[in-house]
Amino acid sequence: MQPSSPPPYRINIKRTRKLATTSGAADFLRANDKIAPLLPTIRRNASLQKDCGAILPAMFDACDVLQLAEGQLTLSTPNAALASKLKQQLPKLQDALQQRGWQINAIRIKVQVRRMVERATPAKQALLSNQALKAFDTLGTTLEDTPQNAALRSALQNLVQRHRQK
Repeated sequence: MQPSSPPPYRINIKRTRKLATTSGAADFLRANDKIAPLLPTIRRNASLQKDCGAILPAMFDACDVLQLAEGQLTLSTPNAALASKLKQQLPKLQDALQQRGWQINAIRIKVQVRRMVERATPAKQALLSNQALKAFDTLGTTLEDTPQNAALRSALQNLVQRHRQK
């Protein structure tokens, strides 16, 4: 009798539906000659990130593990204020990581300001009723034709024309 191979997906017994897995992506990465050697380091850093987050949950949300080389752990923080707070907690972090089996002799902190990309805010588009459009049109035509009112009259005409085209 030939041993059966495991299914390509796991089934949740209670709900009997497929659970999402990342096996396809992991298989692809393992097959890539340039990325495959990096996978153990990525797994180690992800595990270390998880342990650091468990030890210092409030502080470590914004921090990242950059590197672990020769017993020296390098962490990144987004600003100097968080770096100074984290620096005070380094002995606690180092002891807790050593208790979890990590061989860490020193911890360095790098401040790496992340560039925030501002998303363009979409222009607000108000939907005006026909009654509102008529009121703006009436206001634009009944305003006194003076130099002080010229910009307002023009803006009202543009508003009415733009909303009638929709």
